[in-house]
Amino acid sequence: MSTLAHTMMTAARSADSVLAGPGELDRYPYAEAPVTERLGAPSWDGSDPELGRVGRRAAGSRGRGLHGQLVQQLGQMIVSGDLGADRPLVPEEIGQRFEVSRTVVRESLRVLEAKGLVSARPNVGTRVRPVSDWNLLDPDIIEWRAFGPQRDNQRRELSELRWTIEPLAARLAAGHGREDIQQRLSDMVEIMSHALGQGDALTFSRADAEFHSLLIQVAGNRMLEHLSGIVSSALHVSGGPVTGCDRPTDASLGHHARIVDALAAGDGAAAEAAMRQLLIVHPEVERVVPAPREH
Repeated sequence: MSTLAHTMMTAARSADSVLAGPGELDRYPYAEAPVTERLGAPSWDGSDPELGRVGRRAAGSRGRGLHGQLVQQLGQMIVSGDLGADRPLVPEEIGQRFEVSRTVVRESLRVLEAKGLVSARPNVGTRVRPVSDWNLLDPDIIEWRAFGPQRDNQRRELSELRWTIEPLAARLAAGHGREDIQQRLSDMVEIMSHALGQGDALTFSRADAEFHSLLIQVAGNRMLEHLSGIVSSALHVSGGPVTGCDRPTDASLGHHARIVDALAAGDGAAAEAAMRQLLIVHPEVERVVPAPREH
C-alpha cells in the first residue's frame, strides 16, 4: 500500500464521527462554547413555537463555533419549512432565545442572506425568502435540503445534475493529461480498493469524493471546476441507492479504475462511458436522465 493510502485510511479510522445519513445530522458534534454565551437547545415559548423545535433536529456546527451553529440551525429551519416564506426574523428575539450576542445574530443573518435564504430591507426588517430565491447550489443548502422533508427530490436533482457534469468532465479530462493529477486519481482508486477489502466505508467515501473532485478539476474548464463542490456535497449527503458511488462495491471500484485507464490512454469516449456506468445503479436515474447522443 502506498504511503498516501496508509495515511488516509489511518486518519479516517481515527475520526470521531461518520458521514451522516437521513435524520442523523445531530451526529455532528457541537463545539464547546463559553458558559456565558452557549447556543444550546432552548425551549421557545410564546409567539414562535416552531423555533422551539430546533433543539430536536438541528445539526452541530462541526467546529464552526456559535456563529456556525446559528447559521446551521436557522438554515435548516428555513429549508425544512418550519420558517416559511416571508416569515419575519427579529434579531433581538433570536439573540435572547438562543442566548447569543447581537454580533453573532447579525453575522449569521448576513450569511443566510448571502445564500438567498433571507432578505433584510429598511423599514421591513429581515424576512425569509421563497425557495425561488435560494442559492440551491450552495453546499450548505444542498445538505440541509438532503436531510429535510424534500430529501428525495434533492437527491434526485443532485443525481441528475451529476449526470450533466461528470460524464462531460471525464471526456474533457482525457484531453488534459496531467501526470500529477492522474497519479493522484490512481492513488484514490488504490485507497478505495484497500478500504473495500477492510470494510472501511468512511475511507472509501473520502477517497471517492476526492476522486470526483480531482476529475472535474483536471477537465480544463473553469466553469465546471466551480461545480466540483456540488459533486462533493452530493457524495456526502447521498443516503439512498442513487448512484454507484453510494455504496462501496467491486463494481463501483471497477468503474473508477476504468476511468483512470481511459484518462491515461487519452480516450475521452471511454472515460465518459465509464463514468455513465458508474452513475447508473438505480432504475429511476435511467428514466430521468436522457441517453447520451451518438457522436
